[in-house]
Amino acid sequence: MTTLKEGDKAPDFKAEDQDGNEIKLSDYKGKKLVLFFYPKASTPGCTAEACNLSDNYEAMKKKGYEILGVSADSKKRQQNFKNKYNFNYPLLADEDKKVINAYGVWGPKKFMGKEYDGIHRTTFIINEEGKIEEVIKKVKTKAHAEQILED
Repeated sequence: MTTLKEGDKAPDFKAEDQDGNEIKLSDYKGKKLVLFFYPKASTPGCTAEACNLSDNYEAMKKKGYEILGVSADSKKRQQNFKNKYNFNYPLLADEDKKVINAYGVWGPKKFMGKEYDGIHRTTFIINEEGKIEEVIKKVKTKAHAEQILED
């Protein structure tokens, strides 16, 4: 699991979103960023999490947050996920896992007795100066926005 913690400088990144637009951490300088990593587009937990953030988008914006989702899915899969649920924020298609590895969220997981490597559902709250304000490792998929906004 990630070794990044509160107070660390957020690792810089550059990746393409669902439409092929290049997105960099520096695009969010001066803004607060909710950078959430999820295992797989359109699966039940990931859909609940992404929809919860989308449903609370206006409240998040009022508090100064921008939202960016990341998984190892292809641009096409991310585009379908975003369009199906009408998300109002970009999804990075990190197929080469550069961003995923930079944030240390790839590793061994267990599901139904099987071990495999995958993305650990983790959210990083990054402040206006590019420092990590909070790392949420126990994400409540159906109430994730509340976890972020409860400060």
